[in-house]
Amino acid sequence: MQKTKLTLSVLPEKLGICHLDKNSDIPDWAEKISFCSITRTKDELSIVCPQDKIPAGVLVEKNWRAFKVEGPLGFELTGIVSSLSAPLAEEEISIFYISTYETDYLLVEEKNLAKAKKILSTFCTIKK
Repeated sequence: MQKTKLTLSVLPEKLGICHLDKNSDIPDWAEKISFCSITRTKDELSIVCPQDKIPAGVLVEKNWRAFKVEGPLGFELTGIVSSLSAPLAEEEISIFYISTYETDYLLVEEKNLAKAKKILSTFCTIKK
């Protein structure tokens, strides 16, 4: 289990989580933007990005906000996801989690942002 006190910051933009057909090309609107996570599997293409960049007609879940886990985080650290997700799950707050090479992003629906901040601030530092 991870023992280091984590530092989180909240990204300013509202994010959308998009679902595209598995055979879709990566769209131009998903390039050169402030935050974008693109994942392709054999079943789908998912894109997470600022919702104001997503065109009409794309299947999207809107109004998500991201906590950035300040890094870089080493691969030897363990328990980060569970330490953040378990207390939120106990309060029935759904999450969407993204890991990158250097850090992690924990997304919650905007309607749960204040409650998530309060819960996470009991064991994390949340930058203003």
